[in-house]
Amino acid sequence: MRRTQGYSYQPLPQQAPGPSSASHDALEEENERMAEELKGKIGALKSLTIDIGNEVRYQDRLLRGIDEDMDRTGGFMSNTINRVVRLGKGGHRNYMCYMFLFVMVVFFVLYLILKFR
Repeated sequence: MRRTQGYSYQPLPQQAPGPSSASHDALEEENERMAEELKGKIGALKSLTIDIGNEVRYQDRLLRGIDEDMDRTGGFMSNTINRVVRLGKGGHRNYMCYMFLFVMVVFFVLYLILKFR
């Protein structure tokens, strides 16, 4: 039934011990050599996996730090914007005008300095 389904496995014939024991020993040595190669490759993969894990933890720590910094900056910006809005809404509309004029004067002075430099 297996042959009709494309399965073409043929078991190796069993031989009596004797002259073929040398080929058996050669196969055994090859298996040992290949097992040692496989151990080396597995060790390399394990160390690579450990290194990747360490790098992921380091990057995660960096990203968490950046996230916390962005949260603090967002809070600082919202407080600043709230202060500017309160300043504009207050009964002293002249303060916004004074602030606008101050900014214009600063830009004009910077323009003059850069132009005649």
